[in-house]
Amino acid sequence: MTRTTPDITRGPLARQAQWLERYRPTLRISERGSVISVGDGIAWIAGLPSAAMDDLLVFEDGSRAMVFDLTETLIGAILLHEGEALTAGAGVELSGRTLSIAAGDNLLGRVIDPLGSPMDGLAAPSHTRLQPLEVPSPPIVARDFVHQPLYTGIKIVDTLIPIGKGQRQLLIGDEGLGRSSIALDTVINQRGRNVYCVYTLIGQKRSSVVRTIELLKEYGALEYTTVVVAEATSLPGLQHLAPFAGCAVAEFWMQQGRDTLVVYDDLASHAKTYRELSLLLRRPPGREAYPGDIFYVHARLLERSTCLNAAHGGGSMTALPIVETMQGEIAAYI
Repeated sequence: MTRTTPDITRGPLARQAQWLERYRPTLRISERGSVISVGDGIAWIAGLPSAAMDDLLVFEDGSRAMVFDLTETLIGAILLHEGEALTAGAGVELSGRTLSIAAGDNLLGRVIDPLGSPMDGLAAPSHTRLQPLEVPSPPIVARDFVHQPLYTGIKIVDTLIPIGKGQRQLLIGDEGLGRSSIALDTVINQRGRNVYCVYTLIGQKRSSVVRTIELLKEYGALEYTTVVVAEATSLPGLQHLAPFAGCAVAEFWMQQGRDTLVVYDDLASHAKTYRELSLLLRRPPGREAYPGDIFYVHARLLERSTCLNAAHGGGSMTALPIVETMQGEIAAYI
C-alpha cells in the first residue's frame, strides 16, 4: 500500500498559498453608523461620513436601505427591506455599491420586484449582467433619428398618432378611460415582431396586478415580457425604484441591439410616492406639496428611452408612460 502526498501546486491548497503570498498587512478603516429613528419607510442615520447619494446601506439585522438625502449631521435613507428587529440604535454600514438589477433573456416571462427578486413563486432567474438602476441617458452622438414604426394594433392610433421605436408617448387621462388598455394592447400586438417588453406596475392593488398578468398570459404576451411589480402594500422606497428597475431591464436589451418597449403604469402613483418620501425627509414642498424636482425625476427616467445609432448597437427603447389626471387637470404635478 503506497501513500501519496497532496499536490499543493493545484487545488484549494494552491489558492490558499497564492492568497498568503499576495497578502500584505495594512491598516483597514471601516465606518459604522447608527440608526437615530425609523418609521414610514424612512431611516435617519448618524455617522457614515463617506456616504454618498444612492449608496446601498446594510443594517446589522439584515435590512437594507438606500441613501436618499444628506444633511450636515444626518443621512436620510429609504428602506428597501425592513426587518422586524430594525429599531433605533441599530448599527449600519456602507455596502460599497449602488443598486443594480439582474438583466438578461432569462427574465422573459417572469414577474419580479424592483430589486430583481422573483414574485411568481419560481426560483430566482439567472442573469447575464447586473444593470445599474441609475445611469445617465445616452448622449446625443449615440442617438439616431426615430425611423421605424412601433405598431400598437389600434388602427386609429397607428394612422393618426403613429409611435416610432425609441419614442416616448404619454398616455394621459382620467380614471376609467382605457389608458392601461391601450398599453396592454400595444404589448400584446408585439407578438412575433421581435420586440421585448417590460410592463412596470407602480403602486397597484394586487387584484390589478393579477388581472394584468393573467391577461398577458392569456394572449401569449408573457413569453416576451417581463413584469416589474411594486404593489401598493410594498415599501415606498420600492415603489419609487420600480420605474427605474423596469427601465434598467429594457436598457440592457437596447444595448444589445434589440427593440424594446417599456410601460410605466402609472407615473402619477410614482409622483405621489416621491412626494410622500420627500415630505418625510423634510424637503421643501412646492405646488400641491410636490417637491421642486418632481419633473426632473421623470425627465431623467424618460430620457433614457431612445433609438441608438448603428455604432452603438442600433437598439431602441420605446416608453409608454401612463399618467392619471383628476377631472382633466393635466398640469397637476408637472
